[in-house]
Amino acid sequence: MDLSLFLVAGAGISLLLFLVMALRVPAFLALLITSLCVGLLSGLQPEQVIDSVKTGMGGTLGFVAIVVGLGAILGQILESSGGIERIADSLIGTFGPEKTQWSLGLTGFIVAIPVFFDVAFIILAPLLYGLANRSGRSLLYYAIPLLAGLAITHSFIPPTPGPIAVAELINADLGWVILFGTLTGIPAMIIAGPWFGQYIAKRIFIEVPEAHRSQAMESSGPSPSFVWVASIILLPLLLIMLATTAPFVLDDTSTLLSAIRFLGHPFVALTIATIFALLIAHKKCDLSTGSLLKIANKGLEPAGVVILITGAGGAFKQVLIDSGVGQMLASVFIEAQFSVFILGFLIAAITRIAQGSATVAMITGAGLMAPILQLQPISAPSLGLLVIAISSGATIRSHVNDSGFWLVSRYLGMSEKNTLQTWTVMTTLISLIGLASCLLISLFL
Repeated sequence: MDLSLFLVAGAGISLLLFLVMALRVPAFLALLITSLCVGLLSGLQPEQVIDSVKTGMGGTLGFVAIVVGLGAILGQILESSGGIERIADSLIGTFGPEKTQWSLGLTGFIVAIPVFFDVAFIILAPLLYGLANRSGRSLLYYAIPLLAGLAITHSFIPPTPGPIAVAELINADLGWVILFGTLTGIPAMIIAGPWFGQYIAKRIFIEVPEAHRSQAMESSGPSPSFVWVASIILLPLLLIMLATTAPFVLDDTSTLLSAIRFLGHPFVALTIATIFALLIAHKKCDLSTGSLLKIANKGLEPAGVVILITGAGGAFKQVLIDSGVGQMLASVFIEAQFSVFILGFLIAAITRIAQGSATVAMITGAGLMAPILQLQPISAPSLGLLVIAISSGATIRSHVNDSGFWLVSRYLGMSEKNTLQTWTVMTTLISLIGLASCLLISLFL
């Protein structure tokens, strides 16, 4: 083992954490600075470092920018058209008051597929206030299942940015990611959502914040039906999964297989869903062409930050590979016979706990795992499962250094202590159940 490269690896990770945690440097800039420093310290020529950064960022953004951008537009259309509220109202009405927790968990699970976690929670918070006001129960009884559903899908199921970024960095097929994200996400949602919500609500009573004691969700205009909204959300997922599974039953030379692969490519699948959403919003919700243009542009604003961070993560990965640092780390872990699933989980978990950002944790975990996978290739299904393991690690123990912690604390009117007892425990449950599910599924791959 080259001790100097080992020291460079440690210094690089320490520098990244120091920049993000201590100096509050934006994640994009911190990843870029770290990439340059690691490249130079490892012995690469300055020109080689620049080429590695360009190659890594360009290769990553070629896919991620399109998928995340389309996903952001789709989510914004559903939000602005009232589609998110429609999903919530329909599911709660279908399940009835006795199973409201389950309907909220399912609502979060579905809604977070196209919509960012924080946006979806802010939109649906009035629904929680209304339910708690009417029932007199602890706000946690309703909030925890919804938050669990939102958090799981946000971390596990594309086209949310986190799993998209990880999948691209380790070259995983999105169809497998969607399948395994669903299989691992459902038990995590059940245990960390309704079950834990019911348990903790009996022990900690959280009143509805005074400003929202009489607040309930109200519709501001026409909105699409549940069937239309559900179809828009599920269509790209089904097309992508179909493209992944079709080769198992169709001949490689089949014209039908070529068509399915084309329609199921994430670019095409999300484009179809976005066009579909635009048409529905125009026809069913009376939104003008000008309004839809503004909605689409608004959706792209938060996506830009995620895209740049992911691109910088791609640069970091490429520098690790080109410098030999990644290969050195890979050799160490391979010799130690470490499970790739546990290793990916641990790297992401440590990064998450240290600096708070799940996105940075996912990208760091994927960036360090990429060189390992070059020396120890694994099957396409296992790559998809590894994405979920890394995402599980990046979900663990959200606390005071995570913006999500303060968002939940503020909207639910909880103290820091109560937020640690509820939200932090919930995210840890999701993380550990996700890892356990990954290890169980890996036995059959």
